[in-house]
Amino acid sequence: MTILEPASAPLKQRMLQIHPADNVLVALTDLPQGEALRLADWSGTLVTDVPAKHKFAGVDLAIGDKIIMYGYLVGRAVAPIQKGEVITTRNTRHEASAFDFQGAEFHWSPPDVRKWQGRTFQGYQRSDGQVGTANYWLVIPMVFCETRNVNVIKQAFEKELGYAPPEIYHHQVAEMAKLFREGRHDELHRYAVKAQPSAPPAPKIFANLDGIKFLIHEGGCGGTREDAHNLCALFAGYIHHPNVAGATILSLGCQNAQVAMLQAELVKRNPKFDKPLLIFEQQQSGSEYAMLSAAIKETFLALVTANQQTRQPAALSHLALGLECGGSDGFSGISANPAIGHTADILAALGGKAILSEFPELCGVEQELINRCEHPESAQRFINLMRDYAARATAVGSGFDMNPSPGNIKDGLITDAMKSAGAAKKGGTSPVKAVLDYPEYATTPGLNLLCTPGNDVESTTAEVAAGANVVLFTTGLGTPMGNPIVPVVKLATNAQLARRMSDIIDIDCGAIIAGEKSLEQMGEEILEFVINVASGTVKTKAQQLGQDDFIPWKRGVSL
Repeated sequence: MTILEPASAPLKQRMLQIHPADNVLVALTDLPQGEALRLADWSGTLVTDVPAKHKFAGVDLAIGDKIIMYGYLVGRAVAPIQKGEVITTRNTRHEASAFDFQGAEFHWSPPDVRKWQGRTFQGYQRSDGQVGTANYWLVIPMVFCETRNVNVIKQAFEKELGYAPPEIYHHQVAEMAKLFREGRHDELHRYAVKAQPSAPPAPKIFANLDGIKFLIHEGGCGGTREDAHNLCALFAGYIHHPNVAGATILSLGCQNAQVAMLQAELVKRNPKFDKPLLIFEQQQSGSEYAMLSAAIKETFLALVTANQQTRQPAALSHLALGLECGGSDGFSGISANPAIGHTADILAALGGKAILSEFPELCGVEQELINRCEHPESAQRFINLMRDYAARATAVGSGFDMNPSPGNIKDGLITDAMKSAGAAKKGGTSPVKAVLDYPEYATTPGLNLLCTPGNDVESTTAEVAAGANVVLFTTGLGTPMGNPIVPVVKLATNAQLARRMSDIIDIDCGAIIAGEKSLEQMGEEILEFVINVASGTVKTKAQQLGQDDFIPWKRGVSL
């Protein structure tokens, strides 16, 4: 049988058995009904069409039989499934294995990292020893009531400082408005969009400041006290983050998310916190105009100081990778996910950090992660967090089994356990060094597990709050998102997506499916790309498009 593991030769075949225990196989291309197939010691004839990315039964399955993939239980048959028949939601339901602490021994063989030793990236050295991959200033409202005021500051700063996004579509609206004003209504319907204009970007005033970012949100009051506390902790993670030089805070004054809570969370992350923190409270100020004028003046002066910082060489051990997936497909678990898993393994061997989140998408692989935990306390914490999260989801009428989206299912991810088995490959094979609750900060080198939803933006938002200074985001369907302060590298699981949505994809991992590259080759190429991004010499597509997505998690109501 063909086995795909992190150490593997390139694929050159039409179908794949991922693990020797699997009783389903993966179609790497569209396979027609009636085709006779052979793979090592397996042979059979397809009794249905099997679209690329989907799975088909390798043996006859009766009602109640286990569906095994990646070596894990990923579902059960709810109807008889013939050998060679496609696996669908009509004949399979979600099921995952139970898990508990077993005290199993775990041995890891790290990759050879001699070629990476001594390598550096150009980063921003902070006084607490962290190193940033960028240099930003933050403006944060403590409550949604201050959103308008933050937008006023944003409007005042961005264009004048050269940080406004390019005006790509303004010319289209201007031309159509002109036709309307001139009464040429028939021409409006025939209007043809011209090629995207190549207007030069506005000059930046501050050469060493990557931007001023505004963390707009809808929280801070009216929710639970837990929501308010988590929001303050999330903000603290962003302000403490090495990509941030300082922050301007706008508070109303009476909201649940108090400035004192934020300051306490900052001290938790750094007892010697020394970044500039400019705080303005509207209910203690005079007029709104006076408060905003003071905030703009003090912020501008702080930007002048922040601009004095320059990039310096830093060891790769200062990199912290966020490992994320979104818009996953049936190839995610065999191309892009294990590829960034190998990247994470290299970084772990070099003393860097990797953060694996999306707990609903670890359903069914818990036991492996428990067994990989270096300390029993971490294993027990992971168990408790998974069970608590599952209970909260159930309490609001949901469950992990509802995680796969219609797009996931259409492209071959039939159950949550099937999706999870592939999603977990992002974490590579290294030991789990720490387990973090939302929104804690990662301080331990190696692989960290972070409790977050599977929701792309909520999870990425939390990974950055935990200290990720580059995010690797795999996608099989295409997901247009980024982060305000951290470069998000988009990796396509298949070449078709990379071609179709080239404006959002940075790296094409489809060469793995085509048999042109191994997981190791791709993982190393990804690390080289990360070094360039971390040094500021390459801008990701998300950065170029100004994708600054930020969504705090309201615990228990999101998968």
